[in-house]
Amino acid sequence: MNRRELMISASAMAAGATVLPRLAFAQGNSTIQWVTSSDQNIIDFWTNHVKPQFEAANPGLTVNLVDGGDMSGLIALASRGLAALQTHKDPQFDFLEGFDTRLPSGGLDAGLWTDFSKAGLSNYSKINPLALDIPTNFPYRGSQVLLAYDGTKIDKDKAPTTWPDLVAWIKANPGQFIYNRPDKGGSGKNFVVRAIYEANGKDPTLFKVDNFDKAKADEMLAKGWALLKDLEPYLMGKGQYTSGNTQSIQLLSQSAVAMIPAWSDQSLSALNQGVLPDTTGLVQLSDLGFPGGFTWCAVPTNDANHDAALKLCDFLLTEEIQSAILTELGGFPGVSWDYVSDDLRKKFEAIVPKSIPVFPEGDWSKAVNDGWYRNVATNLQEGA
Repeated sequence: MNRRELMISASAMAAGATVLPRLAFAQGNSTIQWVTSSDQNIIDFWTNHVKPQFEAANPGLTVNLVDGGDMSGLIALASRGLAALQTHKDPQFDFLEGFDTRLPSGGLDAGLWTDFSKAGLSNYSKINPLALDIPTNFPYRGSQVLLAYDGTKIDKDKAPTTWPDLVAWIKANPGQFIYNRPDKGGSGKNFVVRAIYEANGKDPTLFKVDNFDKAKADEMLAKGWALLKDLEPYLMGKGQYTSGNTQSIQLLSQSAVAMIPAWSDQSLSALNQGVLPDTTGLVQLSDLGFPGGFTWCAVPTNDANHDAALKLCDFLLTEEIQSAILTELGGFPGVSWDYVSDDLRKKFEAIVPKSIPVFPEGDWSKAVNDGWYRNVATNLQEGA
């Protein structure tokens, strides 16, 4: 997924109101101005796959790919778009990749963003219901943390598929499991969050952006700390933690451990590139999946190439592009798995999610990071 995490912060909002990224836009009303906040691998995917295939299927239309920097850059563009809407002008962009239309403030109420549920997209009904958010956020790819394991040490039929099974496996195989510090990467962070869910009745709805209360949070999180502290003696090195997602992948590839939590896209990419051997297995928990999420796109209502931008959205949901998200990008499709080819669906059946919990950022996320160091890895210092 997008490693720049779509975090709404005061600094981003301030930056978005005043700072515009330096964008080299191609001219022409047949050119879709596409801007992203995502990483280079996403830009490469669009450059090598989406752009040429879309242009071949739609003669006369072109896509101008622009790296907008981080989220603050896209917020700045969106703020310009809101000002343009109020003066009946062109915002000079058509498509934002990796964006949440809850921004900028006032944009939704003003009608800045396209409601895709009413846009007449022929493929809209194919979108995975788990990916749908507000109708102005258009999902086309996703990622989720899962378990990656050494298939030479763990039989496919014996890989854990529930949290109790995973705990039992870790304790029965001391030293063969590790996860990264929660402030150093999302795979470890979401392993910690999954433990917190487990300790609170497997109910992700208890954790919301707007319901953080420190006293209540301390009580809820303490249950998760107890569970994680109980696992610590059975981890690699009797309580070691990696410094990030990549280091965990490296340890698995070197057979230093037999199982790790890992991002689905990073795991699939590592398999495709030979970083992980083809004996590596991937599995998702069936009782409640590890957290993850989908990447959203936005199209303004007042852009010059509105119809072309909507064509691009519809094209993203075709089997051709959704299959490439799996095979080339290593992500999850934005459409329901029923619309993925039989071969691919069978190949990835062990990781097809039944649920994709999303943990809130902000106060909850900070409390998880801080609390983990204070209550679980007490010998480590946060930020070190």
